[in-house]
Amino acid sequence: MEKLVVNNYGSFDVTFVKGKGATMWDVNGKKYIDFIAGIGVNCLGHSYKTLVKAISRQASRQIHISNYFFSDTGLEFAQKLLKITNFQHAYFGNSGAEANEAAIKLARKYGQLNGGDKRKTIVTLESSFHGRTLATLTATGQDKFHPDCFAPYPQGFKTIKANDFDSLKDAFDDTTAALFMEPIQGEGGVNLLNPEWVKAAADSARAAGAIVMCDEVQTGVGRTGSFLASDWLGVNPEVVTLAKGIAAGVPMGACLFRGKAADVFVAGDHQSTFAGNPLACSAGLVVLDTVADPEFLDRVNHAGDYMRGKISSWNLPIVKDVRGKGLMIGTQLDSKVKPFDVEVKCLEKGLCTTTAGTDVVRFLPPLVISNKEIEEGLEIYKSVLESFC
Repeated sequence: MEKLVVNNYGSFDVTFVKGKGATMWDVNGKKYIDFIAGIGVNCLGHSYKTLVKAISRQASRQIHISNYFFSDTGLEFAQKLLKITNFQHAYFGNSGAEANEAAIKLARKYGQLNGGDKRKTIVTLESSFHGRTLATLTATGQDKFHPDCFAPYPQGFKTIKANDFDSLKDAFDDTTAALFMEPIQGEGGVNLLNPEWVKAAADSARAAGAIVMCDEVQTGVGRTGSFLASDWLGVNPEVVTLAKGIAAGVPMGACLFRGKAADVFVAGDHQSTFAGNPLACSAGLVVLDTVADPEFLDRVNHAGDYMRGKISSWNLPIVKDVRGKGLMIGTQLDSKVKPFDVEVKCLEKGLCTTTAGTDVVRFLPPLVISNKEIEEGLEIYKSVLESFC
């Protein structure tokens, strides 16, 4: 495969051919329990019947049109999404990085309109992750994502330490355009933010004239047990970015605006050729009709609580912490165990996992994962962890 596709992902030598729910099969017929869901993308799992029907139906009607026009499916999706999230306007893209690029551009223009050339700085958090484009890499608060080979990086970003009240003393001033943060830091290690600190940070940013933006590419669309993680965090951001699960596997991203950010963008400010196409929006409608249901979200919370509780109950000496919310779960391991080694062994035994930060094994299973699949996956995970004890 490496001879055909550049292996910039460091992909494993496994080729999958089909899936159903939270289970997948490779070319050799081997079965795997999926605790990754396409890195949080396949929120409805694999071969979800309603999704398959909606995509097939839309493909027979229309897949893409120019954004010079509207599609009936796109308008319906936008209306439902804005109603569910209580935002005023939406920009659609094709990925989380694109959604975050839109947010960054909006913040810069907001700063220009509300303070001139000096108000252009975007404040982000240490251990954050915002994407792989040059601007979103710079916004990312992890040095390992800033290698010299990609320099020079864009200017206008400032990083502060999360959950540190002292970091807020001089974090914001009349040069600050926005505070940009993940409600839970996914790639950084499934790190939870202190709600009191978040409130203090948001208040400080707004007092300085800045807006608050939440990167919910990974935490949004029900992943943490509410449609938006910023809702339970109580931050009420002016901007939220979404992607991953928003269209259950069809590429899509979104940047939502309200309040002071609602009318910043005008015609020509930001565009994307494929964005908001009817095919992606048809998939998005199925997601909204499914994931926004309170009973569905309750199940996500209960399943996540069960999985974290189960892992903690094993009392394994190499497990230092089990954290997360909803079906966004991180197991922090003792420094003598490398998460990647655990990931490899899990894969060998038929469990797909991933890593986060420097010492965390991360689970982002489909939100529709069955109790049976949870038990099968946890059984494999326990056996692998025990092998390292």
